[in-house]
Amino acid sequence: MTKPYVDPNKVAEVASAVKNEPKLGRFTVTMTSQSNGGVGVKTRTGKTVHAGIVDESRVGKFETIGDEPEAVLGEDKALSPMEYALQALAGCYTATLTLLAAGKGIELEKIELNLEADFDLNGFLKFDPNVRNGASEIRVDIHVESSNASRAEVEALIAEIPNHSPLYDMFTNPVPVVHRIV
Repeated sequence: MTKPYVDPNKVAEVASAVKNEPKLGRFTVTMTSQSNGGVGVKTRTGKTVHAGIVDESRVGKFETIGDEPEAVLGEDKALSPMEYALQALAGCYTATLTLLAAGKGIELEKIELNLEADFDLNGFLKFDPNVRNGASEIRVDIHVESSNASRAEVEALIAEIPNHSPLYDMFTNPVPVVHRIV
């Protein structure tokens, strides 16, 4: 395991740059997905737009496949979309905690997250109008170890997640999803 770490000076530099020039904080990320047999999908990274400048260097750089467990008619060849969503949340929490800790001079030794999501096919299949299509609850058990912070300081750091994590915000607040038929 590698320690979660980011250079505190770099955090301060980026924060200062974005504060002085807000457009530097604006990003658009893109991905391309195609069906991959059965209910599976293959997805690859696309271009990134940062501060209005298109960066094609990540096009196709990373590729993932997704599938569903056999219980929901998949072939269980990869993580399910729900599992990828939890992985995305875990990645964002880890980055958020690491960046916040660096800004506060807290040295982290370890971040471990255990995530659970409950969902019910009765919503997806429209058998019960009182059951939502997606997760009814997501639980995240957060374990953080620090070499120089008290338990109270670590708890205060964790309490900041809802105020900073982009994916926490995306999961807990409505975000318009625009469908465009092409």
